[in-house]
Amino acid sequence: MAEERTTLRTKILAARDGLPPEERQQKSRAITERLLALPEFSASHCVFSYVSFRSEVETLPLIAHCLSRSVAMSVPLTLPAEHRLLAYGITDISRDLAPGYYGILEPAEALPLVDPASIEVVVVPGSVFDTHGGRLGYGGGFYDRFLQSAAPQALRIGLAFDLQVVAAVPLESHDQRLDYLITETRTIPLERKTPCAEIQRS
Repeated sequence: MAEERTTLRTKILAARDGLPPEERQQKSRAITERLLALPEFSASHCVFSYVSFRSEVETLPLIAHCLSRSVAMSVPLTLPAEHRLLAYGITDISRDLAPGYYGILEPAEALPLVDPASIEVVVVPGSVFDTHGGRLGYGGGFYDRFLQSAAPQALRIGLAFDLQVVAAVPLESHDQRLDYLITETRTIPLERKTPCAEIQRS
């Protein structure tokens, strides 16, 4: 299974990397609009979101919007040696974030730590997704550990481009499933919430 997962991840990430920047930005805006229209998200007061890197669905506009609405926003600091994430609260993107692990924008450790138990929503990145709640990350297991051990109570929302969605992700026992998957064309409630349901919006 490990070889199958690696092959699938490599294939999908190559396709995602091939999206022209303008198209990626346009699709990211559509995904952000869908996320903001989701009642569970719009009602949340404490959100943890990944900070987009390279060809991921862009999240900086989402984070800026939430901060402007006085939502308590936290973002991850990666501890590679411990294979885990810490949540740090931010209030200003330009001031609070700087390149860290693998060049990803991360919060300064001088910022306040956020208790993961207070997080209502986790916005999750990934390489490959399916419509049953399955997700492949990037191989480190950071988000799986965070979702399982640190913030199991939080609603889990994956963001992806349509080209990242496959029929079935080959899952291992530690892989954490999502509650929603949002792409540029679909808002999909997943197995943890509503089996086999999908909302189509124009």
